[in-house]
Amino acid sequence: MSRLAADIRGVSLWGPGLEGWAASAIVLAGRAPHAPRESPPPAPALLPPNERRRTGTVVRLALHVAQEAVVASGLDATALRCVFGSANGDGPIVGSILDALTQAAPDRERIVSPTQFHNSVHNAAAGYWSIANHNPLPATCLGCHDSTWAAALLMAMLEVDAGAAVLLCVYDHPLPAPYARLRPVVAPFGMGLVLTPPSGRGLARLTVAHSTGEAEGETAPRDPGLAALAAGNPAAQSLRLLEHLARREAGRCDAGYFEGSLRIEVQPA
Repeated sequence: MSRLAADIRGVSLWGPGLEGWAASAIVLAGRAPHAPRESPPPAPALLPPNERRRTGTVVRLALHVAQEAVVASGLDATALRCVFGSANGDGPIVGSILDALTQAAPDRERIVSPTQFHNSVHNAAAGYWSIANHNPLPATCLGCHDSTWAAALLMAMLEVDAGAAVLLCVYDHPLPAPYARLRPVVAPFGMGLVLTPPSGRGLARLTVAHSTGEAEGETAPRDPGLAALAAGNPAAQSLRLLEHLARREAGRCDAGYFEGSLRIEVQPA
């Protein structure tokens, strides 16, 4: 596969003790310690109040990092194709639906909230974002287990290679009991990038190439706490790339992609 190139025009993230790019870049650059704490994402201001009340924590996480990346890019949200990636989808919503189906008394109808069902589909966050921003362009929604970060990045880079400006949003959230025993996720984490065809106007140049071999470059951030987050949340595998951006340093950070890997190189502008 040939090398795919893009300019990074906007970046965002949200996680435990990582509350937005401005605050987190200091931590990722090694200028302040990482102090993990519970950090619920803010309510999505881009939605009307009625729609905002219907969203759960997972959708709020995705919408926040998506919108923050677009605002940082300065680009028109209606002109961006979208790639949303989540390994687990909205686990809390799906878990509540399964509870409603399995815990109802035998003599009572098993009722599932229409709002919860609406929010349970894998493209719910992308749908909310597209509608709120009046964006008619295609949105791709991926779920590829532990390869989700790499798969979503590769899809976004292919879109850029075809000439599109793209919003990439990757996020994951802990599952409720008892599902968390089978699929543990340590904490909520989401990130966003706005990518455009190379023009020299971005924060950094990103280059991606697929390899059939295992990852050879660094995959984990340098801070031990952030490394544990990257190991415990599929979306947080992006932290090594975000670290390069925060430090404004050139480098390589690989990502596992099923039986192969992605070679990811970044060069600051």
